[in-house]
Amino acid sequence: MAAAAATMVSSAGGLLAMLNESNPQLKLHALSNLIGFVDQFWPEISTSVPIIESLYEDEEFGQHQRQLAALLVSKVFYYLGELNDSLSYALGAGPLFDVSEDSDYVHTLLAKAIDEYASFRSKAAESCDEAAKVDTRLEEIVERMLDKCIMDRKYQQAMGIAIECRRLDKLEEAITRSENVHATLSYCSNVSHSFVYRREFRREVLRLLVKVYQQLPSPDHLSTSQCLMFLDEPEGVANILEKLLRSENKEDALLAFQVAFDLVENEQQAFLLNVRDRLSAPKSLPSEPVQMGSTDPAPAENENSTAQDDVQMTDGPSAITTNVHEADPKEVMYAERLTKIKGILSGETSIQLTLQFLYSHNKSDLLILKTIKQSVEMRNSVCHSATIYANAIMHAGTTVDTFLRDNLDWLSRATNWAKFSATAGLGVIHRGHLQQGRSLMAPYLPQGGAGGGGSPYSEGGALYALGLIHANHGEGIKQFLRDSLRSTNVEVIQHGACLGLGLAALGTSDEEIYEDIKTVLYTDSAVAGEAAGISLGLLMVGTASERASEMLAYAHETQHEKIIRGLALGIALTVYGREEEADTLIEQMTRDQDPIIRYGGMYAIALAYRGTANNKAIRQLLHFAVSDVSDDVRRTAVLALGFVLYSEPEQTPRIVSLLSESYNPHVRYGAALAVGISCAGTGLSEAISLLEPLTSDVVDFVRQGALIAMAMVMIQINEASDSRVGTFRRQLEKIILDKHEDTMSKMGAILASGILDAGGRNVTIRLLSKTKHDKVTAVVGLAVFSQFWYWYPLIYFVSLSFSPTAFIGLNYDLKVPKFEFLSHAKPSLFEYPKPTTVPTTTSAVKLPTAVLSTSAKAKARAKKEAEQKANAEKSSGAESSSSAPITGKGKSAIEKDGESMQVDNPPEKKPEQEPTHEILTNPARVVPAQEKVIKFLEDSRYAPVKLAPSGFVLLRDLRPNEPEALSLTDAPASVASPASGSAAAGQQSSSSAMAVDDEPQPPQPFEFSS
Repeated sequence: MAAAAATMVSSAGGLLAMLNESNPQLKLHALSNLIGFVDQFWPEISTSVPIIESLYEDEEFGQHQRQLAALLVSKVFYYLGELNDSLSYALGAGPLFDVSEDSDYVHTLLAKAIDEYASFRSKAAESCDEAAKVDTRLEEIVERMLDKCIMDRKYQQAMGIAIECRRLDKLEEAITRSENVHATLSYCSNVSHSFVYRREFRREVLRLLVKVYQQLPSPDHLSTSQCLMFLDEPEGVANILEKLLRSENKEDALLAFQVAFDLVENEQQAFLLNVRDRLSAPKSLPSEPVQMGSTDPAPAENENSTAQDDVQMTDGPSAITTNVHEADPKEVMYAERLTKIKGILSGETSIQLTLQFLYSHNKSDLLILKTIKQSVEMRNSVCHSATIYANAIMHAGTTVDTFLRDNLDWLSRATNWAKFSATAGLGVIHRGHLQQGRSLMAPYLPQGGAGGGGSPYSEGGALYALGLIHANHGEGIKQFLRDSLRSTNVEVIQHGACLGLGLAALGTSDEEIYEDIKTVLYTDSAVAGEAAGISLGLLMVGTASERASEMLAYAHETQHEKIIRGLALGIALTVYGREEEADTLIEQMTRDQDPIIRYGGMYAIALAYRGTANNKAIRQLLHFAVSDVSDDVRRTAVLALGFVLYSEPEQTPRIVSLLSESYNPHVRYGAALAVGISCAGTGLSEAISLLEPLTSDVVDFVRQGALIAMAMVMIQINEASDSRVGTFRRQLEKIILDKHEDTMSKMGAILASGILDAGGRNVTIRLLSKTKHDKVTAVVGLAVFSQFWYWYPLIYFVSLSFSPTAFIGLNYDLKVPKFEFLSHAKPSLFEYPKPTTVPTTTSAVKLPTAVLSTSAKAKARAKKEAEQKANAEKSSGAESSSSAPITGKGKSAIEKDGESMQVDNPPEKKPEQEPTHEILTNPARVVPAQEKVIKFLEDSRYAPVKLAPSGFVLLRDLRPNEPEALSLTDAPASVASPASGSAAAGQQSSSSAMAVDDEPQPPQPFEFSS
């Protein structure tokens, strides 16, 4: 009927005339009908708005009629584009404004209402003005909207609005009423990390999540403990762990171990030790233990020699250590589990397992290093040092120092700071060797205060190395480093001791250590002061304490540029992760007269807002990137974008793409490293496309930055996944072999070669843990690494950001059982980059020889030797044919190489089709891109406690009565040997390991196939 009427009516004039009648019934009739016609006749109705407004304001007019008038005026204002007026009248319309109506008018006003309400709530929260009263009608509309979403089961929408409007009560209601509370909670957790820009409010949301988690019938301990870690509440985590450990159920203990491993991945040393120390000791422990049977403690139980070491027990009934009549079996069980979990929380268990994995799976290619070494001129100390850095990075954490042992005479040419770096490199290679770290470095360490006649450079380097070995796990070494720092006044040794101490005590904010380092700082020695400034930052990471202003004051006092720079970075480290709390300090630093302190201000923004993709921080950095007068500050401002954006890597190339084409080389360099940092390990196509032109930039240091960044992006990506990886490897080799290439880019290429194959080709650079929290050590490591522009020894900090690309499944005893799982993708996609290590590298060495000019006689001679050695093992024909097939890439590989002699062989390999999946055995290398295709076999003996495609995963044994086969990685003996015992024993074991990894393996398949 109304529709029919609408077609006949050609004007609203008649109805508008009725508004002037005195009879309220006529007015009501007019309003009711005008509402229906307003979409068509609003221009006409708008002329009578004052009359309708007066009806709304007429107290004697009935409430319903007044609300009708308000709704009508609201719609007219909406069409006139006056949204503020439209909303205020819609509020006056009360229930007649129907939030469920599906029209543009309602959608627009609801969005406007939510925005108004949200901005009011957040302003009230920021000014802590709880009394500020919001318009109750506005609140009512928002509440109706929220209730409607919950009624319609649009829980995610309701949660989004509730978070935006800071209505935690409605957020809780949306979560608890949803069908799948666990999924809703994890969604909410992700939203709070990605979209809640104020740290304080994010903490409130997390507190709410913890509350809801704890009320669930089956609590999610893994997620709860992650939230508690964010809230910095070790007590809560300790309670959860203790409850699980005391449970009769073995699975609860496994879950406790899994919680602990997940927390360790976030690298918050101080927090974890706090949790560990809050776990209560077992009750009724016997005073005089009588041992019966054998004990088999978990891998890392030798450190925590506290009361609970009196009681150990394995699954076997024969292995109980106890006073026969005194101990309660429950306590014995708890004591045994406690020892294990303390080993995990202190980080020792994971470090030990990682060490075993990196050692046993080491696939580093010594031939690449050999090529680099031969092509570097001895006079060029920068490239000589770069080769030493590359070796350390390539073998990070593998404990394999064959290259150093084989080239002792070459190494010995390093003098002064190069010697410092060469010694410190051992710390990277043996990173995590907590047990033998000190004995490994003993030959180089300062000898008992008397300064035992060694070079101060190697002594300082050795102290720095100890810090790298114990980075973020320095309980055992802190005291030794403090004593070394106190007992010397040689600035080079102080430099090494400060860096080592900062690394070992990372984030522990230990007062005594702070005072020791501050003493060194106040001696005002440039060399020692620079390290002291950085070290204070490392020690106080994320504490945002008043110490920062003390450091800033000293930076203004001292005349040494080195000290100011060290302090600028140190101050930035103290505000790590503090977001808006750091704004005052950032403001102070970025407005400073001294460009070096402004430079520190860029790092402060980078670290305070790390991984938040915060718009304000991005705007601030972009502003400095284009406006600061100092190149130094501009370069760092662009680089800092990489830290702010690493949680959304695909954004970075887009944001810095214009900057990467800047006329200013410093800005281009910053853009390259920003992409390298935020897209590290992703192999992101856009990132590679942005960096490619920069690798052949006209300015040498821009090329250097681009090569290093490209290696960071491509780490753990092989040629089958992206053909540009092969092109890049060949480009690096060409730069390294080219006599006329300048030193800066040569250094970049050498470092890039190290990063590409870092950690024996078994690590990637990860700044986020699997639970999407930032890995403190990794972020801090890259921040200090990026400072190598001024001080090369800081290059080693990059090793802090390496995390093993491994799946390591563990049983109840924290041993690695043998079991298989599936990688549902072609093996070639994720295999080691160049499986034919020796042959490909030699053939790759041959290519440039053909291309280069005759000036390269010396090089040709070196290459000949390499060829002869290779020929002695296998005929060169087999070598060249091997390069394509093994990679499983068939045609594409040959096209890439474009070598005629290689094109002949492959066709006979073609008929063999590559399998679509492969079976992996625990522990296995699983690269980040592969994680999506990892599947667990259904009939497997072991089931993971939580489904995780990589990292440390605890396994439930579904057939506990069968004997268990443990994996060979359980080879700490072979890991220990390079370190323990004499140097000679070490040399044998590490070189034999290399022999196994080096020559015999690759050629074999070709013997069979051809």
